[in-house]
Amino acid sequence: MLSRWRKVAFLVACVSLVMFGMSAAAHADARWRITKERWSESDEKAWQDFVAALGATDCWTFDECIKSPANPYRHTDPKTRFYVDCADMPYVLRAYFAWKNGLPFAWQSAMQSSDGPGGDIRYSSNGNVVVSRDSVPRTAAGVPAVPILHTLVNVVSTAMFRRNSMADDPSMFTDTYSPRLDREAIVPGTIAYDVNGHASLVWRVESGGRILIFSSHPDHTLSRSHLGKEFLRTGPQLGSIFQKFRPIELVGATRASNGALVGGRIVGVPNGEIDDFSLEQYQGSPPGDPYRWHSASWSLNGENLDFYTYLRARLSKGELEYRPVEELRAMMQSICFDTRSRKQAVEVSLARGIQNTDPPHRLPDNIYGTHGVWELYSTPSRDARLKTAFKEMYDLVVEFIKMDMVDAPRLKYDGDDLPADLLAAYWEQNAACDISYVNSAGSTVALSLDDIIDRLYDLSFDPYQCVERRWGAKGGELATCRDGPEKTRWYEAQRYLRNQIDRTYDVDMGYTVESLERGPWGLRTGRGVEQGPEVDIRAWLEGIVARRGAPRAEIANPAMTP
Repeated sequence: MLSRWRKVAFLVACVSLVMFGMSAAAHADARWRITKERWSESDEKAWQDFVAALGATDCWTFDECIKSPANPYRHTDPKTRFYVDCADMPYVLRAYFAWKNGLPFAWQSAMQSSDGPGGDIRYSSNGNVVVSRDSVPRTAAGVPAVPILHTLVNVVSTAMFRRNSMADDPSMFTDTYSPRLDREAIVPGTIAYDVNGHASLVWRVESGGRILIFSSHPDHTLSRSHLGKEFLRTGPQLGSIFQKFRPIELVGATRASNGALVGGRIVGVPNGEIDDFSLEQYQGSPPGDPYRWHSASWSLNGENLDFYTYLRARLSKGELEYRPVEELRAMMQSICFDTRSRKQAVEVSLARGIQNTDPPHRLPDNIYGTHGVWELYSTPSRDARLKTAFKEMYDLVVEFIKMDMVDAPRLKYDGDDLPADLLAAYWEQNAACDISYVNSAGSTVALSLDDIIDRLYDLSFDPYQCVERRWGAKGGELATCRDGPEKTRWYEAQRYLRNQIDRTYDVDMGYTVESLERGPWGLRTGRGVEQGPEVDIRAWLEGIVARRGAPRAEIANPAMTP
């Protein structure tokens, strides 16, 4: 099965694989019979509940989640193992739910880059167009469902999400559409597409407007976090950020004696007929030209906001309010979960013994989007998102302190020493987050989030390096690493790449170690940057607490903030 994947790996942004182990009889019984012409409101609500339950479950792979008590259909499954990556997860979950509920399902089976011949459909500059579609056959006896899921993971890639949100072709319609930005539209099951090659599913929107997401990865581990600035906003031609599955209808079918629908064709509901279709995420508020998205403004109740604050305000119940201590706790809990998910990914690589093999002579053409061993077991994209989360936490806490100094009405804080209270919450959550790894000598090394912050730019994304370097060890902690001079040289040369939190998928990065060492360095060089952004919020807060006797004007000195 793996060899088959390698034949198509160059087509996909997120590597995917489903493995099946079942008897022929079980395969024959797992049939998909279409009994409904369309997804009703109750079906869509059940879909939302299905995704929400899976997202809230303590499971670390897609296969674990689908076999957990959160899945009410698990007892009806044949003996099947699911290994699904980020792009596949929304499609496979939607198809799985449709199968279990007798619903129609269709998908884009081929995409073409709008950049012209030879363009990479995963990272096309102008998006993609649909050139072929397929759907679940409608027969009285039904069709085997598992091979359809297998087909999806071999066909679907992040290229499916990279399409123009204004496209409305009646025959080659897109599988998804752009929704409004409110609590009625951004619901569990909504897709969050990162144009840097990643897709997630929303599984909860909190009362304060925070959007919780989960996603699968090339090594089949699952991560959960909240949607932040790592999801870049772009123009409609690339389809970022939010997408929902388009309503479809089965027309012209006949109903067999057993209730199954036979024949007919699948029709997509046009954008204009979808209640929550909107180009708001591109047009701004008040709405402007979606193709001039760079200049879009965001105003709510007379207040000018940036896009991400506007989004959260729109999704909040009532007025958007920041409760800084609770916000810090929530952000650290999310980062803790992401770090524990990274641990799972590193352990998968170690179990395969990749760290014991010789590294290639040069890096992949792009370390963020490739295939083979590097795609499956390296973590540059995951690590970049983790660094972005730490930076976002740092920036937000700095903003909370500034808001407190001017008694900003949006900040809801009743104490009299916000820096000290934030610092106390930091240490509380740091103690609550249990992180550890087993070193090359077989001993357990305990870490904390505070340790991770101190070594954030030392965490190696390279699967060929020892576990100690994967976790940024130094001094005595590094002594058990068995890497030789060649791997040590690679680690040092990759420092500038580790400093970079921006994922540049369109930049050539296939350098040798000698070329990495020579430089020059910069965001568009493909060699990394000389320094990563400041993320040490603990040190920043400690500095303020130590200076608490200083005049407020000194504390608010812009030189002390990023």
